[in-house]
Amino acid sequence: MKTETIDGAVFETWTPAELSAAFARDEVVVIDVRTPQEYMFEHIEGALLMPMAFFNAKKLPGQSDKKIVFHCGSGARSERVSRAAIAAGVTHIAHLEGGFAAWKAEKLPYIGTNMATGAPQPVT
Repeated sequence: MKTETIDGAVFETWTPAELSAAFARDEVVVIDVRTPQEYMFEHIEGALLMPMAFFNAKKLPGQSDKKIVFHCGSGARSERVSRAAIAAGVTHIAHLEGGFAAWKAEKLPYIGTNMATGAPQPVT
């Protein structure tokens, strides 16, 4: 995990393996900042959706029990949202390096869409 300090706040960049392990241990909340359409097509099972277009750092849950880790398709949007959260006063935030593309490249499980039926299905 890479760590950067920005105006006293801690900004972490997690690898897919680090996020997967922490998520399995229920230590983090994963927030997907992609569009609803991207999320509906495929997403990390259990990730919450807060599209970047509607992002409001003041509406984020507290992090007393679990850290927040943002993710998007490539890592660019989640980094922008993380930096916006820090600018709004959040003192500890993280994002997934390489985004959902890196998650899939590591062959980690997710929910995809069955192209024949349109139904969601686990992809491993």
